[in-house]
Amino acid sequence: MSTKKELLQTPIQHIDIKQHNVVALVDAMASMAYSSRDLARAANIYDMMLRDTDCGVILCLAGSLISAGLQKVIVDLVRNNMVDAIVSTGANIVDQDFFEALGFKHYIAGDEYKYGAGDANLRELMIDRIYDTFIDEEELRICDETTEKIIDSLEPRPYSSRELIAEMGRYLKENGRTPAEGNADSIILACFEKDVPIFCPAFSDCSFGFGMVAHQHARQGKPMVSIDSGKDFYELTQIKIANPTTGLLMIGGGVPKNFAQDIVVAADILGVEASMHKYAIQITVADSRDGALSGSTLKEASSWGKVDLTFEQMVYAEATIAFPLIAGYAFHKDAQAARTGKKFSQVLEPVTA
Repeated sequence: MSTKKELLQTPIQHIDIKQHNVVALVDAMASMAYSSRDLARAANIYDMMLRDTDCGVILCLAGSLISAGLQKVIVDLVRNNMVDAIVSTGANIVDQDFFEALGFKHYIAGDEYKYGAGDANLRELMIDRIYDTFIDEEELRICDETTEKIIDSLEPRPYSSRELIAEMGRYLKENGRTPAEGNADSIILACFEKDVPIFCPAFSDCSFGFGMVAHQHARQGKPMVSIDSGKDFYELTQIKIANPTTGLLMIGGGVPKNFAQDIVVAADILGVEASMHKYAIQITVADSRDGALSGSTLKEASSWGKVDLTFEQMVYAEATIAFPLIAGYAFHKDAQAARTGKKFSQVLEPVTA
């Protein structure tokens, strides 16, 4: 049996869209068929979304994306004003992005491990598997402990996930986990510095949740920090009200997709006649027939008054292939040239970087 050191040798490398000009390739795909043509249309919609400087761009992240090598793509979008808010699963933001910001890595697993062979041995070695990727459970425990440390430092009260993630960004900056100090960039840090809010509407379902459990267990009967999911929804709705023209770039579905789409309806409930999301792209391999596509295609979402039908595109493709092409296409066409940061965090409250 291989040792832990032997298995954790080859780190996942995050793809750099700045180094790969895919414009000609994606343009050529527009004259093909099936998912290639869909992807090319989605890339053009994202390009349009960015050139519409009134548009607030909301990026939704579901699935295991940062562990798969997409962290740098998202960081570059944030740093270049190509994303104005993020709605994500907790795993992407904490277990993967924050985990790597602390200096840890995800590793390439051998093909023999893809289908479950050897998982019992991995458990003995405290190695967790994400399909063909490994992560060190002992390092994840350090991540859990760090989130508990951040929670313990806060004033006891309910917080939105956005507020808590901003504190994680502050922690990274104050502790030198920055490119300026010779460390890798991260999504949490980039968003903190650019005033781009991150929402994790199911925030307990990640390493931060373990930190919260430990915090609350140690403070039974005493004031404690808690997560206010209602405040999450209200804050994101406030962004829609403040910036009526919005576009969605969604990887996967699940809670992030539904949460971001529903802010149109939430604004209406508050008495504000908010327009549907003007632009919408979803990258997925799910099927709507059994409800697995978070219940609906984008066209179906239009029946609920959430998504306009003019500029919407489903892309049935795996995210590590499709997302760098769509993001890289817009980046190399310089679609972001006229954009300035929306600084949506300041719509909610000033965040001092």
